[in-house]
Amino acid sequence: MMPGAIFGYFPSLDQSQREKLAALKSIYEDWNSRINVISRKDMDDFYIHHVLHSLAIAKIISFLPGTRILDVGTGGGFPGIPLAIMFPETDFMLLDSIGKKIKVVMAVAGELGLRNVFPLHKRAEEENGKYDFVVSRAVTEFTAFVKLTSKNLSAESRNSMDNGIIYLKGGDFESELDSLKSRVRIWNISDFFAEPFFETKKVVYCKK
Repeated sequence: MMPGAIFGYFPSLDQSQREKLAALKSIYEDWNSRINVISRKDMDDFYIHHVLHSLAIAKIISFLPGTRILDVGTGGGFPGIPLAIMFPETDFMLLDSIGKKIKVVMAVAGELGLRNVFPLHKRAEEENGKYDFVVSRAVTEFTAFVKLTSKNLSAESRNSMDNGIIYLKGGDFESELDSLKSRVRIWNISDFFAEPFFETKKVVYCKK
């Protein structure tokens, strides 16, 4: 997949956003050769497995300017970096406990000139800041993640959706929802994107 296919899903992207998205793969290839944060197989499908997957969140909500978002377990910067390109007036704190991954995040954000990305080298348990949303790509079982990060959600909502957790997850996880079902909404990413990779992928939202 070439970045142009992403532009088809998001036709309102401006020239600066298109240029940044188009530059992502070469920047990650360069850094991945030094600090391995993406598998070789995933690098071959970089724009589908990482960029477009991250941007599924932009299909369920358009973050307002000034929104604060915490990306927990960001790894090399997903979903935070693509979302920061999509929403340049929204602040993204990208948190990971592994220093070399945060080094890559800092470098990528610097090369792209993303002034709305703020790397955090710490464990989720150690972060006590308040945010409108917490986002992540399946780092643990869902109810455990909700328990871990609910402390980081601020009380007052400003967006079209109440403050909450937005989680990218695959497969069958209904059993994980436990007592959260009344607070949860699920979208099939295959409703947004045609690529076979997304057939079992979901966006899960749990309001505060």
